Amino acid sequence: MTTTGRRLPVLPIVILLVVLALASTVVSLAFGSEHIPLGEVIHVVEDRLAGHPISSPFDTIVWDLRLPRALLALIVGAGLSIGGAGMQTLVRNPLADPYLLGISSGASVGATAVITMGLLGRMGSWALSGGALIGAMGSAAAVYLISKAQGGLTPLRMVLSGVVLSSAFSSIASFMVFLSDDDRAANSVMFWMLGSVAGATWQRLILPAGALIVVGLGMMAIHNWLDALAAGPETAAALGVRTGALRTGLFVALGILIGALVAVSGGIGFVGLILPHAARILVGATHRRMLPVAAAAGSLFMVWVDVISRVVARPQEIPRGVVTGVIGAPVFLILMGRRKYAFGGRDA
Repeated sequence: MTTTGRRLPVLPIVILLVVLALASTVVSLAFGSEHIPLGEVIHVVEDRLAGHPISSPFDTIVWDLRLPRALLALIVGAGLSIGGAGMQTLVRNPLADPYLLGISSGASVGATAVITMGLLGRMGSWALSGGALIGAMGSAAAVYLISKAQGGLTPLRMVLSGVVLSSAFSSIASFMVFLSDDDRAANSVMFWMLGSVAGATWQRLILPAGALIVVGLGMMAIHNWLDALAAGPETAAALGVRTGALRTGLFVALGILIGALVAVSGGIGFVGLILPHAARILVGATHRRMLPVAAAAGSLFMVWVDVISRVVARPQEIPRGVVTGVIGAPVFLILMGRRKYAFGGRDA
């Protein structure tokens, strides 16, 4: 996607977004079923970072419960934005999102099996994430094998395989819910499918954070190749890029990243769709400029989505996917309504 007009400088925008995201993370710790004064929140964070003795009655709530989920929101927002940008480049489609290849639906099968059938019970608190990760990786592997068997990882084959398998996996998950006699299990499945960062712990941050760092830095390292791939396979080949190997590597990397994110947060829509487009409008379509802005904006966006989901229906929480859908749909339509807006050299 390219946009005409003046581009904004990347570094100041990234710095501003990162500062806002970090400040918002601290502020978000004050919100929840029990409101905590912001001064107490800052006091707890300062004491923990400085290694001082615990002196606040809110220490456990702030440090052990709310801070991990706020950091997970940061990670998920950045990861989904990068994943969406990579998926749009991989299939050269402006409507692609991180879940295009059926990864979310595959994860829902694994998660539903854990919730309704009690699979992986020996994994304890890791059972749900483990089942979702297995399902996500299985879905990605199925799309890869089917596409390769049909002639290669072309954008059309990947999209069609992903859409078909996504429908199939969604049906399987729905069937397992239908067979379950436990209404609470059905509600848990529905809540998970719509996305949540509740229940985050410090240990559960390791997998998604590691995947985000490795894949994000890897995509930045090959930003020129990704630009060439976005321009088309003929252009990429003329520039000496091995499109087949690049597509395979990008497919695997995105599968790992999105699988790790879905395993800990469920399916949160629209983030990976709208944030890459917004970043391209701000700073241009090249991946070197767009990826950092999309990641920082996604983190900031998800922090406030988490806050909204906690306070709107307090003491209950709204699934994150509901909030992102309500916000994301009109925002995306506004972005698409801009004049002189194109993707990969084509009018979008």
